[in-house]
Amino acid sequence: MAKYLTQEWLDLQRELAQEFPERPGATARMQYVVTGAPEGDVKYFTVIENGTIVENTMGSDEQAEFTLTTTYDDSVKILKGELDANAAFMQGRMKVTGNMGKLMSLMPLTQSPEYKAIQSKVADQTEF
Repeated sequence: MAKYLTQEWLDLQRELAQEFPERPGATARMQYVVTGAPEGDVKYFTVIENGTIVENTMGSDEQAEFTLTTTYDDSVKILKGELDANAAFMQGRMKVTGNMGKLMSLMPLTQSPEYKAIQSKVADQTEF
């Protein structure tokens, strides 16, 4: 079990995501900010190339194309599948800054059955 919001957890995500089929054009640099976590606010970033995670690292990425900010509680609900990320955004529970078009281009990827299956595996192997 990997502890949520640690490098070990990010490595688990990256490892499981290797099962994801290649998606040409699904490429982005994403910054995540989770506020109110038990150890304080947490930042990590993900780099995706053609649907594959090539980097998943704690910290900030000055080259990130957009930033997604959620509370700790909502981020847990999203990972567990209890809160849809799109709904969280529409309700103002997830804030997005930066290139909204780039984020929107990834929506088919995040709504796919393959993505949801991997997300479920990550949640099952995460200690919250």
